[in-house]
Amino acid sequence: MSVPRSRGNPQVKRWAKLARDSRLRRAEGRALIEGPHLLAVLLARKLRPAAILATEAGLKDAEIASLVKESGLEPVVLSEGAFNAIADTETPQGLAAEIAIPTVRRDGPWVFLEGVQDAGNVGAIVRSAAAFGAGAVILDRPCADPWSPKVLRAGMGGHFLLQVLQVDTLPSTLESYPGRLVCTVAHGGEPLRKADLSGKLGWIFGSEARGVSAEVASLAHLKVTIPVQTESLNVAAAAAVCLYEAAAFSRASAAPSTPAGRS
Repeated sequence: MSVPRSRGNPQVKRWAKLARDSRLRRAEGRALIEGPHLLAVLLARKLRPAAILATEAGLKDAEIASLVKESGLEPVVLSEGAFNAIADTETPQGLAAEIAIPTVRRDGPWVFLEGVQDAGNVGAIVRSAAAFGAGAVILDRPCADPWSPKVLRAGMGGHFLLQVLQVDTLPSTLESYPGRLVCTVAHGGEPLRKADLSGKLGWIFGSEARGVSAEVASLAHLKVTIPVQTESLNVAAAAAVCLYEAAAFSRASAAPSTPAGRS
């Protein structure tokens, strides 16, 4: 196995750009994942990377060596310097992979994000959406790139359990959604616990600073408010609460009623 030693190696330069340039990711439909956890989730979903990148030290780790073997690919072994050029973490674990951005189909409510610019929040919402059975997370263009390394890390593999898609215009996508749209508002909405969360729902969450725009809010069939004792909830926390409540509502609605006299 050859070891590209220079950060100026054409392959290394392309992988470094793939990790940092959203335009290249969109143009090629490719992304770079880093670390054994994301690769393990990818492989568990029967998805295969296009290339495995590792350091000699990384391949000595038993977990990493096992994942590389499971992938069925011969790894491209990089020098520590070359790997650091593509890595986004402060302490790289010596494993990365180039992947084709997958299209995953799953039933369940959709989550729509408008102007959520913090990568950690976007990733956390993807993670919660995957955990609570959502089918897709749809973001508008001002949102953080969902396939950037920081969002992928915060998503903890949720990207490979549902569809994650960034669109140019959110209103037209919302108008075509075949279900009820639910918008979160800080004040004046139906209290979340009292809201009718039946049927196919599309949850709309807005930017950290401004919330959901008036244009997008006007498309919602239902507005809900989470009663809190502070000014507002972080958008990722609000999304987790709403998706949990919707999942609990769905489970309760599907549960058979207990006959009288039985516990």
